[in-house]
Formats: sequence, structure tokens, C-alpha cells
Amino acid sequence: MKRLTLIALLLFLFSSCNNRKENKEETPVKAADTTKAELLEDDGLSQQDSIKATGRQVLIFLKENNFQELTKYFSSDGVRFSPYGFIDTTKSKKLTPEDFLESIHKKWVLTWGSLDGTGDPIKLTVPAYLKKFAYNADYLNAEAVAYDEIIKQGNSLNNLTTIYPNHHFIDYYFSGFDQKNKGMDWTSLRLVFEKEDGQYFLIAIIHDQWTI
Repeated sequence: MKRLTLIALLLFLFSSCNNRKENKEETPVKAADTTKAELLEDDGLSQQDSIKATGRQVLIFLKENNFQELTKYFSSDGVRFSPYGFIDTTKSKKLTPEDFLESIHKKWVLTWGSLDGTGDPIKLTVPAYLKKFAYNADYLNAEAVAYDEIIKQGNSLNNLTTIYPNHHFIDYYFSGFDQKNKGMDWTSLRLVFEKEDGQYFLIAIIHDQWTI
């Protein structure tokens, strides 16, 4: 009888030790899961992945000239279009979704800023501007993509982080297309976003290239 009691006691102690060991092993996993969940957006993606996914949709609609769908990603305050890395807030064009679509429908020629080298006004329709100063290369398959980082800066001042100090952006970059140009035909497209009601919306489309 004493032997049976001793065996039962040993089994109880062994079981208790195992339970304590299992509990200790489970605790860090739960803590890691909680930490990971706190870093995710409502859609389950990280902030960076969520912004990059939004940026990809914007590029798709730019490439397809799907302007109606593109405006669904516009900030309610509108989108600023800068033809060069230096954002001239006095001359660059800022359009609300309604103005953007109306300009396309009525084929208005707008002034978007000044042409590098000559200073002449950039007068183009919306589709013509986007082809020359937005989706001027296949940025969906960009050579390099950076998040909150400017990959290449020309000889002109780049004031993106000054104009938008608290916003996230994506830089899509090509180092050049013809070796004869020795990299002077590099080009970038930068999309700047802000968060509204839990979603990211476009507030600026900035084209950049080599300037005089």
C-alpha cells in the first residue's frame, strides 16, 4: 500500500514539473504574437506593406490610364503634381478628384510648372502630363524601390521631406536606359501618402530626373 502511495506521489510531482515547463515555453510565444499584432494595420499588413500595396494599385491605374479608379486613391484634399524633384508649391498643380476628372473630360490644357532649362511653362492636358511627368517608364517593374528613402537626387534641391515631413512615400527608380547617356537618363516616380480613416491616400505624385 505504501509502495502504491509512493508511486502515485512521484507521478504527481513529475506531472506538475512538466506542466510548469510547458507553461514557461508557451509564454514567450504569446508575447511575440501580441507584439506582432500591434505592428499590423487593420488589413493585417505591416504599415510599409500596406502603403506599398496601395502604391502598386496607383501604378496600375496610371499605366492603364484608368483615371476613374485612380481618383479613388486621391486624398480628399487633392493631389499635388510636381514635374521635378523640387516641389514648387506656387507653380505645381494640385487637383481634387473632381477637378482631375473634369479636366480630362473637357480636355483642358493646364499649366503644371516650369520646364527645366528654359523656364517655359509646362502646358499639357492631364493625360499628356501623366505620360511625360508621371508614368514615363514602367514603374511597376522598377529597377529599384525604396520606402521613405530617396534613391537618386539630381543637382536640383529635393524638398520632399520638407514639404511632407510627416508623410510616408515610395520611390520607384530607373538608373537609365541607354549606356551612351552615362546615367543622365535616370528617372524616378515618388508617391506620397497620408492616412485617412484607416486607409492610405495619395497626396503627391512627384517625378524626378536629371536637370540642368
